[in-house]
Amino acid sequence: MQIVPSSGLSPSRQGVIGFSGAAVLMGTMGVFVERAGLDPITTVFYRCVFGLATLAAYCLWKGYFRSQRYSGRLIGLALLSGVLMVAQWVFFFGALQRIGIGVATVVFHVQPFWVLLLGAAIFRESIGATRFSWIVVAFVGLAMAAGIRWSALSANQAYLTGIGFTLLASVLYAGVTLIAKALGGLKPHLLTMIQCAVGVIVLPWLVPIASLTHVSLQQYGWLAGLGILHTGLSYALIYGAVPKLRLPVIAVLQFIYPLTAVLVDWLVYGRTLTPLQTIGVALIVAASLGVTLGWRIGDGAWRRIARKLA
Repeated sequence: MQIVPSSGLSPSRQGVIGFSGAAVLMGTMGVFVERAGLDPITTVFYRCVFGLATLAAYCLWKGYFRSQRYSGRLIGLALLSGVLMVAQWVFFFGALQRIGIGVATVVFHVQPFWVLLLGAAIFRESIGATRFSWIVVAFVGLAMAAGIRWSALSANQAYLTGIGFTLLASVLYAGVTLIAKALGGLKPHLLTMIQCAVGVIVLPWLVPIASLTHVSLQQYGWLAGLGILHTGLSYALIYGAVPKLRLPVIAVLQFIYPLTAVLVDWLVYGRTLTPLQTIGVALIVAASLGVTLGWRIGDGAWRRIARKLA
């Protein structure tokens, strides 16, 4: 007999709601970054401040500090992931200011393919012909989604810099992902809290103190949103939802974030994707699903997506 939680929702339904809510919330992050109107380093610093406070309170409430076992290796890897994560946030926020919320978020989502390539380079993991084919599809989609015409590569240096920042951010996040896999014994909430702590400690050394103190009350509101909503709440929802969901469901739900970002960019700023960029987005989505779900190109997997999710 299946036990139904007191809320009336099954664990899988709770996971879908939690993950979807977090993804939609993350899709609004770019608006908070742009409305704060500060340089990327200052913005990330305050995201880390508010995120650290929120996650520390959550971990204290859940008792994670008492139950977690620590070691020198674990702390060292966690701090390294913190450096990579903070740098990733800085570059991604810098990209948002140059190319817009929608394009930056979509291009960033080639990150899973960097994980495959880095895993192959560092750990000698085999990619295989099928996965390699999906990687090619993904990067063809990336070139289209970036919206760059090869005949005009030098026409807009700010735009090209933004694309470069986004790709660098996605590579850095791939490194964070690989380290997180090696830290299976560390609660993900604690890992994110440590990453925020690294930002709070390191970033003030990189900018004049005036940049961190000359912040208006309204700007503090947007920055608090980044730390509390897009770091504390979103990560808590995602980490709580993932154990309740099957991999095919997660593979599909993860694209709520970039699609929400594209929609928000259009609704708030009137920026839309061109038809070519839209096709590029579709290729990235298809390639990511293909890698995650083990589809083989040309074997009819496209017609079996409904059965995969059933």
